[in-house]
Amino acid sequence: MTRIKRGYIARRRRTKLRLFASSFRGAHSRLTRTMTQQRIRALVSAHRDRGKRKRDFRRLWITRINAVIHEMGVFYSYNQFIHNLYKKQLLLNRKILAQIALLNRSCLYTISNDIKKKGDWKKSTKIFEIEF
Repeated sequence: MTRIKRGYIARRRRTKLRLFASSFRGAHSRLTRTMTQQRIRALVSAHRDRGKRKRDFRRLWITRINAVIHEMGVFYSYNQFIHNLYKKQLLLNRKILAQIALLNRSCLYTISNDIKKKGDWKKSTKIFEIEF
């Protein structure tokens, strides 16, 4: 019988895998089976850590805002500050507030004064009785 050469599809798949795993160390970049296992593990870690990065940045922004609020003595707590922002419908996200807190503290001070001016920020909203 004549000799049949294998196709190129499996080789092409393995070379694509080698390109992905070329930066791995040891057998993880040389052996096909360990390369595939390591590739799965790398992709799982990347997927998981994308969500973790979002959480970490949110924690960082909250910490920065809280530190500037305490330093300036604007509000007693971060919680009150964010609550009053929402109550007065000044919808600024935490990322923007953290940038303002770092780069332009006087602007954050102005925002907090605006919250205080718009009404009595310590008391809750009044409920009016309506007679029919």
